Amino acid sequence: MSLFEQSEAGGRPNRSTKKAAGDSKPGSPPPPKYSEKDSLFTSDNLDDNDSDMPVRREKAPKSTAVPRQSNEWQLNQYWVHIAVLTLFSAITRFYKIGFSNRVIFDEAHHMGFGGKYVNHTFYHDVHPPLAKMLIGLSEALTGFDGSFDFKSGSRFPANVNYTFMRLFNASFGVTLAPMAYATMASLGCSPNAALLAGLLVCFDNALCTISRFALLDAMLLCFTAMSVLSLSGLYKYRNQPFSMAWFKWLLATGVSLGLVASAKWVGFLAVGLVGLYTLYELYDIFGQKEVSLISHLWHWTTRVVALVAIPVAIYMLCFVVHFNLLYKSGPGDAEMDSLFQAGLQGSGLQNQPLDVAYGSKITLKSAHPGAGLLHSHTDAYPDGSKQQQITGYSHKDTNNDWIVKKIHGQSFGNTTETIEFVKNGDIVRLVHERTTRNLHSHSVAGHVSKRDWEVSGYGLDGTYPDANDHWRVEVVEELSRNNPERRLRTLATRFRLRHVNQNCVLRATGKSLPQWAWRQAEMVCDRRNHLDENTLWNVENHVNPLLPPAKSDQLKSSFLRNFVRLNLAMARSNNALTPDKDKFDALSSSPQDWPVMRLGMRMCGWEDGEVKFWLIGNPVVWLVSTLAVVLGPIQVLYYVVRRQRGLCDFARQNEWETHLYVSGILWGGWALHYLPFYAMGRVTYQHHYFPALYFAAMYLAYLVEWSGRRIAGAVNSPSTRAAMLALGLAAIANFLYFAPFTFGFDYAAEDLASRKWFSSWNIYDAAK
Repeated sequence: MSLFEQSEAGGRPNRSTKKAAGDSKPGSPPPPKYSEKDSLFTSDNLDDNDSDMPVRREKAPKSTAVPRQSNEWQLNQYWVHIAVLTLFSAITRFYKIGFSNRVIFDEAHHMGFGGKYVNHTFYHDVHPPLAKMLIGLSEALTGFDGSFDFKSGSRFPANVNYTFMRLFNASFGVTLAPMAYATMASLGCSPNAALLAGLLVCFDNALCTISRFALLDAMLLCFTAMSVLSLSGLYKYRNQPFSMAWFKWLLATGVSLGLVASAKWVGFLAVGLVGLYTLYELYDIFGQKEVSLISHLWHWTTRVVALVAIPVAIYMLCFVVHFNLLYKSGPGDAEMDSLFQAGLQGSGLQNQPLDVAYGSKITLKSAHPGAGLLHSHTDAYPDGSKQQQITGYSHKDTNNDWIVKKIHGQSFGNTTETIEFVKNGDIVRLVHERTTRNLHSHSVAGHVSKRDWEVSGYGLDGTYPDANDHWRVEVVEELSRNNPERRLRTLATRFRLRHVNQNCVLRATGKSLPQWAWRQAEMVCDRRNHLDENTLWNVENHVNPLLPPAKSDQLKSSFLRNFVRLNLAMARSNNALTPDKDKFDALSSSPQDWPVMRLGMRMCGWEDGEVKFWLIGNPVVWLVSTLAVVLGPIQVLYYVVRRQRGLCDFARQNEWETHLYVSGILWGGWALHYLPFYAMGRVTYQHHYFPALYFAAMYLAYLVEWSGRRIAGAVNSPSTRAAMLALGLAAIANFLYFAPFTFGFDYAAEDLASRKWFSSWNIYDAAK
C-alpha cells in the first residue's frame, strides 16, 4: 500500500500540476489518501504520456476517488503506527537508564563540557557547540552547580541527577523510529515498509545504546533524521513549487541542516545530501521550457535563502550563545588569540597599558596555535652558532619576558614626559629580561628547518653591539579603534618582526626542537614565506609603570573574528586526531569493520561486579542492510543495461524514475555518511557509522518492498508481507537476545559467551 497519490509521489518535478481526487490541502499531515491496492509503483497512478519506451497500455480506472471511511482509516493507521513506534522507542531508550551510576565512555567529555556552560568557563573542543549546550541545559535543569568534573569511570555524587541528564539526551533518540516511518511515508512507501523501517531503527542495539547516555550522538542522529524527513517532504511536494506545503518543508529542511551542522561537523554530510538533491532538481527544472526565467530565478533564490542563509544563520547563532555563556577564563583560552582572552573574566590580561613604549616589558605570542610565547633560557644550541636558544613556550614563565629598546647607540626617555611609543616601521631591539641577551639572527641554518636562518640570543645588553640584533616592526592588522599613528598596541595589533640585515621575518615553524631544547617550538628567521600567517605576532602581556591601563572598550574582539578563529582552531584539533601507530587503541575501529560488525566496543571498565555496556549493533539490521546497500546499485545497473538494450521492465517510465529518486535519497544518504570516512585521516570509532546505518535501515525496508513489487507484481503481495514480517520479528528477537549489552549487566562477561558470534568480538577476552 502507498501513503501517497502518484500525482505527488511520482513523476518529474514540476511537470504535472494535476491533483488526485480527495488530495489533502498543503501543509496537511503526511499520510494522504490511498486504496488498499494502490502503491507508489501501481501503473494506474502513472502518467501514460511520460514513457519513452513501447509499453502495454492499461485501461485507466473509472474513478480515483476514495471512500471517506477508507481515508479516515488510512490517517488513523498512520498515527497509530507513529504512536506505537514512539512507545517502543521510549521503552527501549528509558528502561534501566540509571542502572550504572558511573561516568560512561565520552560522558566524561560531553557532560564535562555541559558543566562549563553551567559555571560559564571557556573551553575548547573539536565539535560545534549546539549539542553540548543542550547537555548543559539538561544539567542546569537539575540544579547542577558545576562542581563535579565528570572524570571517566568516577561515580556520580548524590547531588548530580545523572538519570535525568541521560533521560533528556535519550529523548532525542526516541524520535528516530517515528521519523524513519514518516520519512518512508513521505517517499511514497506503503505502511508496511514504513513500519518495517521504524522497527529496524527502534530495535537496533547500537542506536539504542548510544542514545542512553549523555553523548552528542543521539542529538546528531535526531537532527540527521530531521533533515532527511524534511527532504522527503520537499520531495513529496516537488510538483507543487511555491505552495504553502512546499515552503513549509523547504523551511524545515533549512532549519534541520542548521541544527545538524551545529551538533557535529559530520552533520555537513547531511548538508551534502540535500545539496546534491537540490542541484539535480534545479538542473531538471532548467531543462523545462515551460518554466519561465523569472520562475527559474525564484527557484534558485528561495533555495539559497532557505538552504544556505538559514543554516548559516543558525550555525552562527549557536556560537553567539556559546560565547555569551562562556565569559570566564578557562582551559581553552590558549586556542584563542590574546585579544579574545582579554575579554574573559579572570584572564589576567585586563588593566594593561594599551600603547607599547620603549622600556616596556612585554611577552610576544605567535599566531601559530601551538607555538605559544617567544621564549629563551640559559641553554645554548649544541651546534650551529652555539648561542643561546630561542624557542616557543605555551606556559606562563618569566623567561617569556622581553624589554623593548632602541637600536644600539640610541637611548630613550624614562619619564612620563619623555616617553616614546613604538610605531609601525620603527627598528627595535628585544632584550631578554632574565639573561639580557638580544634577540638575534644571522646566516646560520636553522636546527630543524634547515632552509631558514637560526634565531638566537646574543651578546649582553649594551655590550658587543651587533646590527644583527635589529628588527623592524611591521604592523599588519590593527583591531583597536582610533590609532592614527599606527602605534604598537597590546593585544590589538598583529605585526611582523623583520630582520633588518637579513630581510627575513621571525616565524614559528610549527615543529618541535629535539630534547636538548626540551622539545619546545622552533623559531626561525624565515627567508621565503614572509606572508605566512605564522609570521604574525601580538603583544600579550605588557608592563610599564609610566603608562595608564587601557580602557575596557579598547580591548574587545569582534564576534566575527572570534567565530572564524574558533572554527579554525576546531579544524586544527580535528586534524590532529590521527591514530598513533605505536599505540594500541582498543576503542577505535576502521570503516571497513563497521558494516560487517567485525568489532564491538567496551564503553566502560570490565570488572565483574560493575555494570558493563558493550556497543554492538543488531546483526539482522546491520548485516542485512549491508547486503541491501551492496545489492541495490547492482540491481539498478541490471535495469540500466536492460533499458539500454531496449528491454522494458516497467509499465511506465515514471516507476523507474521514482525508484531512482527514492534510491538516490536513501542509498545516497548512506554513501555520503559512510564512504568519506575512508578518506579521513583522523581516528575513527564505531559510532561514526550510526548516521549511515539510519539510512541503510530505511533503504533495506524500501528495497524489500520494491523488489517484492518486481517479483510478485504487487507491492502488498503475501510473499512481500511475509518477508517484512520475518525481518521485523528477527530484528526484535536479536535485539532482545543482545539486550544485556544494551541495558547493562553486572555479572561476569564470560556468562554471555553464547553471544560471541564472531571471534573478533572482545566480550570477555582479557587480552582485548
